[in-house]
Amino acid sequence: MLDKPIVNTFSHVKPGDTPWVSDGLRSFFEYRDLGVAGATGGRVIAQLARAKEAPEKGTGWHRHTADFHIVIMLKGWAKFMYEDKEHLVEAGDCVHQRPGIMHFLFDYSPDMEYLEVVGPADFGTVEMTSDIPVPEPHSW
Repeated sequence: MLDKPIVNTFSHVKPGDTPWVSDGLRSFFEYRDLGVAGATGGRVIAQLARAKEAPEKGTGWHRHTADFHIVIMLKGWAKFMYEDKEHLVEAGDCVHQRPGIMHFLFDYSPDMEYLEVVGPADFGTVEMTSDIPVPEPHSW
């Protein structure tokens, strides 16, 4: 059996090269692909995400099936529950979400925008249940 060759090509994506789309993981966010998934043969995805609608219910408790996952907040802020602790993630902050960590994004600012880098690119999301209380989001 032959091993699949590793794809590792050069990629340079400018702001107008890829559109903001609404068909990503969350319907209340918009996403913009940064070309990394194609350049790495799906080993890693880098995408921007931004708020499209005010938070109502948030993401719900979930975890991702990923080997690596970071979120770098570029603009605004977001409030997460990571297991039983609340975290305010503000512009300039970097969060490493260890594999399998249960979390819930429950509030964010209208200008929230973050860079998400995840491996593999086709990471999964598993919905979870929890008795841990989650604060209510604030209206815009």
